[in-house]
Amino acid sequence: MKNYMLIIAIFLSQLFFAQELAQKRLIEEYGDSYEIPFAEFRTDTLALLKVVFDVSRPSENQQEPNEIFVAAARFLNMHYNAGANPNNLKIALVVHGAAANDVLNSEAFLRRTATANNIINPNEELLTALAMEGVEIILCGQTAVYRDIKQHEVHPEVRFSLSAMTALVQLQKDDYYLINFN
Repeated sequence: MKNYMLIIAIFLSQLFFAQELAQKRLIEEYGDSYEIPFAEFRTDTLALLKVVFDVSRPSENQQEPNEIFVAAARFLNMHYNAGANPNNLKIALVVHGAAANDVLNSEAFLRRTATANNIINPNEELLTALAMEGVEIILCGQTAVYRDIKQHEVHPEVRFSLSAMTALVQLQKDDYYLINFN
């Protein structure tokens, strides 16, 4: 009887440990995902996954992070939880159009968005976390000039491109796969 109890205790502790591992995240505060034990389409956790998110929609709620930025965090977290090496997850965000305000630093965000609550940019923390995980954040230069956005007004990790179209084409030429929720 003691042997069975010991075996059950070991099994339960390993199960608990496995569940704890499955809950690890690359980006703690954002990008919830679910484990799918019944998935029939196999995830190749050894593959190099290069994706570019086309971001032209702003946050629906100015007090919440942009849903596509959150989707990028979810992409990182769910593949990491599935066993992918974080070094094999290459992500870029190409931001343009109305989404440009979502990459502003908080000072510029407050000045440019007349919010009743005088909130800071709710994307700032998430953009920092994404950048720390190697996510490239690219702002369309055409959008920036059209909207009079200066380099000192954006999050410090944002890089300007000639255009969103140029960045999207070049990244896809470099084997990035386009994810477009727009």
